[in-house]
Amino acid sequence: MKKTALKQLLFTIVVLIAINYGSQYIFKRFDLTQDKRYTLSPTTLNIIKSVESPLVIKVYLEGNFPGEFRKLQDETKQLLEEFAAYNSNVNFEFINPIEKEEERVEIMKQFYEKGMQPLSITVDDKGKQSQEVVFPWAIASYGEKETKVALLKNLMGASTEQKVISSVQHLEFAFAEALSKITKEKQKKIAVIKGNGELEDRYLADFLQTVKESYYIGPFTLDSVGKQQPNETLEALKKYDLAIIAKPTEAFSEEEKQVLDQYIINGGKTLWLVDNALVDFEDLNNEYGQTVALPRELNLTDMFFSYGFRLNPLLIKDEQGTPIKLASGRQGSETQYEQYIWKFSPYIYSTSNHPLVKNMEGIKFEFASPIELLNNKINKTVLLSTSQYSRTIGLPAAISLEMVNEETKPEDYTGKGLLPVGVLLEGKFKSMYTNRVLPFTEKDFKAEGVENKMIVISDGDVIKNQLEKGVPLELGFDKWTNNLYGNKEFLMNCVNYLLDDTGLINIRNKDVELPLLDKEKVYQNYSWAQMLTIGLPIALLLVFGIVFTYLRKRIYSK
Repeated sequence: MKKTALKQLLFTIVVLIAINYGSQYIFKRFDLTQDKRYTLSPTTLNIIKSVESPLVIKVYLEGNFPGEFRKLQDETKQLLEEFAAYNSNVNFEFINPIEKEEERVEIMKQFYEKGMQPLSITVDDKGKQSQEVVFPWAIASYGEKETKVALLKNLMGASTEQKVISSVQHLEFAFAEALSKITKEKQKKIAVIKGNGELEDRYLADFLQTVKESYYIGPFTLDSVGKQQPNETLEALKKYDLAIIAKPTEAFSEEEKQVLDQYIINGGKTLWLVDNALVDFEDLNNEYGQTVALPRELNLTDMFFSYGFRLNPLLIKDEQGTPIKLASGRQGSETQYEQYIWKFSPYIYSTSNHPLVKNMEGIKFEFASPIELLNNKINKTVLLSTSQYSRTIGLPAAISLEMVNEETKPEDYTGKGLLPVGVLLEGKFKSMYTNRVLPFTEKDFKAEGVENKMIVISDGDVIKNQLEKGVPLELGFDKWTNNLYGNKEFLMNCVNYLLDDTGLINIRNKDVELPLLDKEKVYQNYSWAQMLTIGLPIALLLVFGIVFTYLRKRIYSK
């Protein structure tokens, strides 16, 4: 008997030693969650494993806040623990930035200067409410590089619970994108097309600054076609991987179109942001508060037609518009402002499951036109469309601020809504100059291109940031209403997708089912919940103690 027990003990010791030794060479983690929320995507793993020196992540989600934010905190911690498990160079810490009350004002000022706005929330504890400040941000540092990570998505009109669920689904993508910026060297090059009245750099400042973190970027003056050999201009443009055409206002010449056409045919990616109507909101800043919207002629219709779409001379009115503030009178020495819905500025919230826009925040458009999709061999995916309560008006059209008081009914929109305003086109594009006389002689002219893709957005203002005393504000931020829209996130996703950084984009497909407590039910059954979570374990422990004592006495009394 003793020999058998000794053999079993020796066998157990040998097995434990073997397991301990083998664990040094075999690494495996098990994710038992139904939605596999802790299973990192291959793209994220590649980024994490490529970290060769200390990477420090400071998370400022620490303090006294409601259960929803504690869930976001826990999920963030779990994700970062996964990162650290795969690479010991990844270090993270959770910090309460306003733990010291005397430093509160200065710390908040520093966060504002970095574009990391704190969030004021109401903590409701059994009916007792108090105000707390939350900093749903993280900063990742790698060598001399540093980038910020937004942990909470800004979904207008959504409850805190809905925001947290969407944010948890977005966490891996947010960190993977941020770490990719600071750990990878730039490779791809982006050309910002100039020369046809495109937006000035000050209106592109925030977008360009964000893009520069991941890609090389530079202006490319297309009107140089008329000043030098167009073939040289085309060869120079071919050195760029992506061309962004942001709100051109002057017509393109045939030579310029041939350069863009052959750039696309040879595999160059394009992001078009085109206004088809000659009108801006600033045109309404006059004593009458009205203007006339006219068709804008850019000489691109035939070019777009050959690629499979058309921008018609129409304007979109959408009941799901974004708010504006208008003066409504004076009270004392102060001008009073009221908020109205501006139907010419649609609030586009994508319902598509395409990874480029999945879980996307709402995007603000302004004086957009519908995109008509034509029948050809190009694959077209509608990324963004207006609400079902939208329709078009023809151009020219009188536009007035008085339109905020228009009354409408659902019948006005029957069969007219869901108008495409953002479309992805993929395939082998055909040149618009096939079987036509070329504007300039090109020995390497191609009639059909290689597999390629482009994105068309029927509003140039989607990429335009506002200014405050000449200083560019964050793209998507409306200084008049203090609303922050998802314009920047959407455009960065477009750039990443067009430049084949699809590994990052595909992380957005991840679905996380996040169970949260129903606060109302908890409050209604608070006493019962206390009894269940505190009283029941104590009662079970007492019953176990009594039964154990009784059985022990009975056994040993014999």
